[in-house]
This record gives sequence, structure tokens and C-alpha cells, in this order.
Amino acid sequence: MATLKTLLTFILAGAFLGLASASWLGPQFLTWYNTAPLGAQTVCDLPKVIQGVTADLLRYQLYGTLTGAGVFLILGILFVVARSKKQKQAQQQPPASPPQPRPTA
Repeated sequence: MATLKTLLTFILAGAFLGLASASWLGPQFLTWYNTAPLGAQTVCDLPKVIQGVTADLLRYQLYGTLTGAGVFLILGILFVVARSKKQKQAQQQPPASPPQPRPTA
């Protein structure tokens, strides 16, 4: 159960970081992507453009969330495996025996 809890924590942290980074970078990318080239004039249907840009932003947020969750799932698995190996090594080592007293002559 502790392993599942650890993996879920990693997945949620990755999803949050992915969503936050997509929300931060998405509008900057969409502004650049939808800017007309120098000297070009645009005539557009503004409601359609707004719907398209909003749909793109939501799609990028979903991609960021899924990517972050996937990457952090892999990191969580690596963390759990390393921790379990460390625990197995600690269990296999015999306990240190106290030093033997020197016989006095």
C-alpha cells in the first residue's frame, strides 16, 4: 500500500507540474503561433479564432498534464525500486557484533 501511495504522489505531483508549465508556456506559444507575419493583414472571424485558441490551450494543458504524470510515474517507479533494493541490502547484512574484550594476561 505504501508503494501505491508513493507512486500516486509522484503521478499527482507530475500532473500538477505539467499542467502548471503548460498553462504558463501555452499562452506565449499561442500568441507567437497566431501572430501574422510582418506586413500581412488579417481578416478573420474573431469568435472562431477565440474558440480555436481556447481549444488549443486546453489541449496543450492536457498534453502537459499527461506528460508530467507519465514522467513522474517513471521517476516514482525508479524511486520505489531503489528504496526496496536498499531495504533488502540492509536486511541481508548481519548485525554488527560488539568487539570482543581482550584477555588480560
